[in-house]
Amino acid sequence: MEDGKTASPPGAEGGEEEDDFGYRLFPDRNKEPQSFLVRSLFTFHNRCQVMLRMTLETNPYAQLLIAAMKQSGCTVFNDRHFSCENCDGCVSGGFDSATSQIVLCQNNIRHQSHMNRVVAHELIHAFDHCRAHVDWFKNVKHLACSEIRAANLSGDCTLMNEIARFKFGLKGHHQTCVRDRAIRSILAVRKVSRETAEKAVDEVFDACFNDLEPFGRIPHSKTDAKRAYKDFLNRDRYTANL
Repeated sequence: MEDGKTASPPGAEGGEEEDDFGYRLFPDRNKEPQSFLVRSLFTFHNRCQVMLRMTLETNPYAQLLIAAMKQSGCTVFNDRHFSCENCDGCVSGGFDSATSQIVLCQNNIRHQSHMNRVVAHELIHAFDHCRAHVDWFKNVKHLACSEIRAANLSGDCTLMNEIARFKFGLKGHHQTCVRDRAIRSILAVRKVSRETAEKAVDEVFDACFNDLEPFGRIPHSKTDAKRAYKDFLNRDRYTANL
């Protein structure tokens, strides 16, 4: 989730007692959908839709992930799999595994680069949900692994983003950023102790940090992501011709 939360259905069993699986952060999830006319009157919603469209049309992180999901049998439909909603003030987006839908927090995403990063982050969760049997509700290690991958591959921890947070990179800073953001994401959506979150992240960190699918590399910049997308398309064409 971004700030990297993976939402889960309210009726799921498991986890800590009375755990709402982060749904308190996404109050619009429990409301009846508004009509298009009503939604169109709200500037936040309009802005969110425009920025989302721009991301899907131009951002190589998103384009690669959507192509990879389609190849895995999980075609993404813009109207079906993305929802601009109001959220709690501390989050920017989430992946609702109950509906296979990405929630974009229209009241908290205020510029295009932020939208790009949130969409990429949540699409990594969606990709993991598509390709693997992820137990989002009962297995905190599964959640930790997807949060590690999302922080590592979405651009969350690029040097420029860390400088904007007044965190300046030293040797190993990227790994530290990924670990910290994964822990923070787990704590936001699961009623577990910090010790439990840290243990889950540390136990799966090496394997999940080095799982670079579908990028094949850590895309440290948009240029890296463009190269990865080009390589993915070329690999796909090669495989199709075998």
